[in-house]
Amino acid sequence: MNIHERVSTGLGGFDRVIDSLRLGDNVVWQVDTAADYRKMAEPFAAQAKRDHRKLIYVRFAGHEPILQDSPDIRLYRIEAQKGFESFVAEVYSLVKQEGRKAFYVFDCLTDLLEYWHSDLMIENFFKVTCPFLYELDTVAYFAIMRNIHTYGTIAGIRETTQLLLDLYQVGGKFYIHPLKVLKRYSPTMFFPHLIQEGEAVSITSSADAAELFSGISRGEERLDYWDVIFNRAKEAVHLAPERREAVKRDLMSMLIGEKSRMFELCDRYFTLNDILMIYAREVGTGFIGGKSVGMLLARKILEKDGGNRFTPFLEPHDSYYLGSDLFYTYLVQNGLWKLRMKQKTEGGYFKYAPELKERLLHGRFSETIQEQFLQMLEHFGQSPIIVRSSSLLEDNFGNAFAGKYDSIFCVNQGTPEERYEAFERAIRTVYASTMNEDALSYRISRGLSEKDEQMAILVQRVSGDYHGENFFPHLAGVGNSSNLYVWDKTVDMEAGMLRLVFGLGTRAVDRTVGDYVRIVCLDDPLRTPPTDYDDQQKFSQHFVDVLSLPENALTGKGLEEILSYDIHTDRELFAGQDFRAAARLRELGYSDKKIPHILHFEKLLKTTEFPRFMKDLLALLSNVYNYPVDIEFTANFRTDRSFKVNLLQCRPLQTRGLGKSVEIPALTDERDCFFASEGNFMGGNVHLPIDYVVYVHAPAYLNLSEQNKYMVARQIGMINTALKGKNVLLMGPGRWGTTTPSLGVPVHFSELCNMAVICEVASPTEGLMPELSYGSHFFQDLVETGIFYVAIFNGQKNVVFHPERILEQENILSSILPQSGQFGDAIRIVRTDGMEIFSDILTQRLLCR
Repeated sequence: MNIHERVSTGLGGFDRVIDSLRLGDNVVWQVDTAADYRKMAEPFAAQAKRDHRKLIYVRFAGHEPILQDSPDIRLYRIEAQKGFESFVAEVYSLVKQEGRKAFYVFDCLTDLLEYWHSDLMIENFFKVTCPFLYELDTVAYFAIMRNIHTYGTIAGIRETTQLLLDLYQVGGKFYIHPLKVLKRYSPTMFFPHLIQEGEAVSITSSADAAELFSGISRGEERLDYWDVIFNRAKEAVHLAPERREAVKRDLMSMLIGEKSRMFELCDRYFTLNDILMIYAREVGTGFIGGKSVGMLLARKILEKDGGNRFTPFLEPHDSYYLGSDLFYTYLVQNGLWKLRMKQKTEGGYFKYAPELKERLLHGRFSETIQEQFLQMLEHFGQSPIIVRSSSLLEDNFGNAFAGKYDSIFCVNQGTPEERYEAFERAIRTVYASTMNEDALSYRISRGLSEKDEQMAILVQRVSGDYHGENFFPHLAGVGNSSNLYVWDKTVDMEAGMLRLVFGLGTRAVDRTVGDYVRIVCLDDPLRTPPTDYDDQQKFSQHFVDVLSLPENALTGKGLEEILSYDIHTDRELFAGQDFRAAARLRELGYSDKKIPHILHFEKLLKTTEFPRFMKDLLALLSNVYNYPVDIEFTANFRTDRSFKVNLLQCRPLQTRGLGKSVEIPALTDERDCFFASEGNFMGGNVHLPIDYVVYVHAPAYLNLSEQNKYMVARQIGMINTALKGKNVLLMGPGRWGTTTPSLGVPVHFSELCNMAVICEVASPTEGLMPELSYGSHFFQDLVETGIFYVAIFNGQKNVVFHPERILEQENILSSILPQSGQFGDAIRIVRTDGMEIFSDILTQRLLCR
């Protein structure tokens, strides 16, 4: 930084007052009109031309141009309506491109309120842009309108800029009053100065200064422009319907986003009062995000179109929303914006993500935001809450982002200070999850890596009650209005299905170790997937996720322990005694042992209105969306078996559809096929050629150390990249994507996202079992990426499996990955020209030959 190189404002007399500008100076003018700003910018530009400076005009506002077109001026037009991040990134890019010692004139920043609706975001733009300009020895002119912005915004700008100058026009004369001039001082510098023919006359007389300022109002403390808009909108409630609807749509564009299918649905169902209620429960400014919008919209649909069918059964909500602008503010105030810009580049996308994630976990919030957080926590008291991601692209048509970002439970125990710290830590964790590798890979695979993905947050009261020292709901789960998990011809796919658990719903959305959820087909709730009676206990839920008060954490407890508490309703709705297990205990001489329970939900599904209610709820939502839907819910029961359902989330269900019926070739000799079965597949009707089979051989894999099992998973990721664009069938023991290597191969979804088919093979003797996890986040990933899923239960009736078809062929692993030869026993890659896989939903037949 050459602090001694002086630069002229174009006003010689004023140069002497402030001892000239310096390279690196950002100059902010507080003005009454854009025309007044032009009076200061024009001489600066003229002087820059005379000095042969590189002069750039950044145009984005609706006011008249500050500088006229000229061959000596480089003009950049930037669209502020694209949003804060796009705007800042474009400015950042052009500044970087123009390089050192460039001179800039920006349009009036106040006009950005038209697009961003927030004083805070203008402050954020200034705090991000000005230090970068300073580093490059530039000189930049900015303007803000007087008596428009909050004192906090002005304070943030004053703190960041090198010069802050008040410009007044009184009686046709211009006065400049310097408020900040960094590292320069003179006895008269901070007096007002009359500008006459390039000269500056200091107004040092008390009488003259008092006369000048007596007619100038500094104004009162002002609300953020965001609050001004919503306060004005409250008056529109009493206007004519057409005008009221227009105001509503304007506010929706600020809270919900740009025009889209979701926006149109919200426009149909939300009233102006609904939108004002959302505003009243928002912390910060900006969008509330996809998850919040989906939850609120679904509730309004049920309320308006469902009449008394649903409202009496729905648990109210009192959620809060942390606006998406808060995420950007957090980045800016913690000095992370430059790192974010580096991470957004093609070369830095994965490279800088771990560093940015770590720093996101350790940032601070401003005192103003901390106070709003504290008031929110006081509202919830000591009730457990959950802090959930609600990004702009989440839960929308085409992109579910299922399970990509974190949601954090806060048990809300301890001192107020401890509870506050846990809450803030949860927010930081959700923000940091934007840098999760799976989330970044998902964005690339969906073509979204260039889109702004601001992270809003949904804060919800956890549904449930205290039972002993644990808090949990009686039921939780996932509901889908379309059921592709069909195992015989009589299943009505349009009736929908539930993925049901006892306790918190974490076990319903994740593939859990050693546990299985209850799949409920809503056309016949008591119908169960084909399993032997002896396997019913094995393929059921054994642990219950709860919020533990003593541990102040989410934890899993054994079913028998939880059922020993008073759960405030009939436990037989959910669990029955396992008489087979009791008989085995008696045979072993344990006659004094309590009879264990099995969670089968039979009485719930047989004797209550719950399954019919859920079927009707899913049908209505799907009908209004004109699209299959996916919901998350909880349910709590009373002693009289009446219940309340809490609708936590609703989003379009990404499905491939069934496709055309496929004729399965006749199999004259079962040795001619690789595998065949009836049922146990998901992904519709397919007829697909297979170019390669990647096969993880169970005996060799199980003999590896745990570290080497993880290494196998990383090799699969490299194979996934190397064979991208080919039709690859990936086959392995147990569960793909498990976090426990003893139950399968612990790949991340991004490490198998290019596969055409994934196949899980049962190995009962080693405890490796597939899970048909329809409705889980893992399944959503399979559907969105178009991956066909197969589970092979070798030895069961109507299952044919000939692994020797692969094991006896040449393993080309080393030619695909030369450095991975050491894993040749565990991983086999075979070229399979001519192999095809066929499936037909209606007949439930599957063949790969």
